[in-house]
Amino acid sequence: MISQTCRSLSTLPALLLLLAATTVFAAPPRPPVALSAADEPWDTGTAIRLEIQLPSQSSADTVTYQVQRCGESRGIYTDVEGLSAVTPTAGDLASGVKTLVIPDCLRGVPYWFRVAAVNSTGERSAWVGLSENAPAVATRQVFDGSKFWLLVMMIVICGGIVAFILLARFGLPLRIRKIAGLDAIEEAVGRATEMGRSCLFVPGIQDMNEMQTISGLTLLSRVAQRAAEYDCELETPTARSLVMTAARETVANAFLAAGRPDAYREDLIYYVTDEQFAYVSFLTGKMVREKPAACFYLGSFYAESLILAETGNAIGAIQIAGTAQPAQLPFFVAACDYTLIGEEFFAASAYLSNDPDQLGSLKGQDFGKFVVVALLLISVSLLTLGNVIHNPVFLQAGEFLRDHVLNG
Repeated sequence: MISQTCRSLSTLPALLLLLAATTVFAAPPRPPVALSAADEPWDTGTAIRLEIQLPSQSSADTVTYQVQRCGESRGIYTDVEGLSAVTPTAGDLASGVKTLVIPDCLRGVPYWFRVAAVNSTGERSAWVGLSENAPAVATRQVFDGSKFWLLVMMIVICGGIVAFILLARFGLPLRIRKIAGLDAIEEAVGRATEMGRSCLFVPGIQDMNEMQTISGLTLLSRVAQRAAEYDCELETPTARSLVMTAARETVANAFLAAGRPDAYREDLIYYVTDEQFAYVSFLTGKMVREKPAACFYLGSFYAESLILAETGNAIGAIQIAGTAQPAQLPFFVAACDYTLIGEEFFAASAYLSNDPDQLGSLKGQDFGKFVVVALLLISVSLLTLGNVIHNPVFLQAGEFLRDHVLNG
């Protein structure tokens, strides 16, 4: 009995040491030193910036921080989405401050925040929060800082356009590559004149608020001027009444510029219907009956593109098409003699007129595209090199270009 008591007493120090070690191991992490919150500067009033003052700790410590918010000083706090386990980086530990931006806040509404540290075993420290009388409120600023790089890119591109326009006005020759479809307009109208047949111009099925319709009417002016010079009949059925009015004005001015205003016939430019396939049925029927020698499809087209192009191909007409609808381009390329692809269609006005302002604007836009492509290549190269050679500087630079300059 006495020996068992002695053995129990001898193991007491060991039990006390084990209990002390367990207590040390299960001790909660140190709480943040302080928490401050303020409105995020240069934004639209939907974000709040938090700054967590971190306690001194080793970078090997696996401590995360849980962020909660509430709309009342003594209300129920809930976790901020995506910020229930925030891990400070090596830079945060070195500076002693972890900065977080809380998005999706209501403008002008006060918010209270609190933060606690959580270790790898799930033990949580005491909460550190804002003062009851000092909530954070998101407010809108005059300028949105997230759009800063958009402003820079706009200045660069607009500056390039203005610079090229001035250079063109001062006589600098600006070269544009040959566009076969535009050069073939004269050939198509001439062929129709030789055959004694008419030309058919279709300006698309959209109204005047569509940029492709406006570009199509610009080309209609060129076609009408050639038709006036060659004394060729030009027929223009339209699917919108406003397009009919604009087309009549365009053709009348073209005939006047060609010196033949008396040859202009208003009745050849007319309105058919707003219904897509009723309009297309009228066109295909007219093409089969009258067999125009040249067909121009220049505007915005949808499912009717292949119907028109195949009908024109079946009657043996020379066909010139142009649209910025990517899904319809393959049909025009397959069935037409010449196709203006994408931006060739919009560049037609500058190409045909050789106006310095239009040429300079076109070159300025090309300069803007060059700048964007160059930034894309630089960003991709930096991210690739950073991942290959594990260089954080390259990675940070590439991510900055991608996330702020290009994405912004």
